[in-house]
Amino acid sequence: MVIAIAFFWAGMILAISFIEAPLKFRAPGITPALGLGIGKRVFTALNRLEIVFAAVVVAYAAIVRPSFEWPLYLLVVVVVLLAVQTIWLLPNLVRRANAVIAGENPPKGRLHLAFIAFEAIKLILLITAGVGQLMRR
Repeated sequence: MVIAIAFFWAGMILAISFIEAPLKFRAPGITPALGLGIGKRVFTALNRLEIVFAAVVVAYAAIVRPSFEWPLYLLVVVVVLLAVQTIWLLPNLVRRANAVIAGENPPKGRLHLAFIAFEAIKLILLITAGVGQLMRR
């Protein structure tokens, strides 16, 4: 089950963070404010789904108590990265998006780049953990 979650989670990150998000802003008629409004909803929904995935992984580890080999340690790192995104990055990005939507021009920051980096790291770790778990079967 953890293998399926790792690959499904990776697929969600790839589809939303690296395909949908950049393409959305290239669509005809999509203004920055409209794109940010859509992005807020999409990334909030993705974050909630990721929290469910993380809870299942943690519950699995607590209940089944598998021998924690390196693939599962990678999932622990993913859960920590998700926690940082949930508690710090996403709320700050939503505040910035709200300011842009309201017509303000907030100063540029590096939070968006940090979020993209976290997504890339999670994607790599999830795929590596999934493949590692498959190889151990």
